[in-house]
Amino acid sequence: MRNFNYSTIGNQKWDSEILGYIAAIYKEAGKQELYLKQRPEELEKLVEIAKIRSTETSNAIEGIVTTDTRIRQLVEEKTTPKNRDEQEIAGYRDVLSLIHESFDAIPLSRNYILQLHKILYSYTNNPMAGQTKNVRNYISAVDPDGRIEILFTPPAPFETPGALDRICEEYNRVIGNMQLEPLIAIPIFIHDFLCIHPFNDGNGRMSRLLTTLLLYRCGFYVGKYISLEAKIAKNKDLYYDALNRSQNGWHKGEEDAVPFIKYLLGTILSAYRDFGDRFSIVEEKLSALDMVRKAAESKIGRFAKQDIRELCPYLSLSSVEGALRKMVASGELRREGAGKATCYIRVE
Repeated sequence: MRNFNYSTIGNQKWDSEILGYIAAIYKEAGKQELYLKQRPEELEKLVEIAKIRSTETSNAIEGIVTTDTRIRQLVEEKTTPKNRDEQEIAGYRDVLSLIHESFDAIPLSRNYILQLHKILYSYTNNPMAGQTKNVRNYISAVDPDGRIEILFTPPAPFETPGALDRICEEYNRVIGNMQLEPLIAIPIFIHDFLCIHPFNDGNGRMSRLLTTLLLYRCGFYVGKYISLEAKIAKNKDLYYDALNRSQNGWHKGEEDAVPFIKYLLGTILSAYRDFGDRFSIVEEKLSALDMVRKAAESKIGRFAKQDIRELCPYLSLSSVEGALRKMVASGELRREGAGKATCYIRVE
């Protein structure tokens, strides 16, 4: 089993792209703090939308889905799960809510990670909920011909508890001693967690929940208002590519985690900038139509109703739909598709 020593990571010289990401994230985090002081109550609507989007998209990455209406009802706890997918969605909702409400009381350790995993599966009859894997697992991909290709072989089950303990200890040590920049330590930890692949099922969703938890604990609260999971889902091919490129040599401690670090930092920065866009629309006193119009003007190419809803969190769904209909009727927008495939394009 490989050794873990996060102290040596701090000795690396990072390229200008990574340093640029870190500087930009701190700048955006500072601006977010000012926004929250100015309009704290109004921004609470963003929290509701982000919870729904995070729960929906993180599960959808793993093929766990239900209807938009059911997702909203489940996240708002206005209904009970009807099937296995909805049971797993409800479990994700509970873990995410716990992180939102009590992140400062959830230290990083194997025991706490196992407890969060148990909550993730609390609505299902999963005998391995809250336990590390008991069978060998593999990270694989299906090629165009339908053949399964093994991309990476994680540690064996007997090695997993110790490996999980070590990465938690190393992360806590370098963060506690301020030996490593948190925005470097978090991607490194998440990358190691994904390489260990500690569970029979739920590794991807747990990694995304832990990303949010660690960011909160280090003072980066963007995931509360903008769904990081939705960002990852939108570019999941880039996510898997970065992860795959960073896994080579991992067992010997010779991996290059830079592609994954850059991917995750870019995702975090994009979310912060989305927050700024939403705030700029919120702070103006506009009618529903003008608010939707301003949101549409910020979009390039095709965009969905959900994209506008996220930019206009204080408008009801019916207000957004009504404004979009008016803009289509006036020729400002062109509508394409139907149902979930409906999208809009600005007409210049």
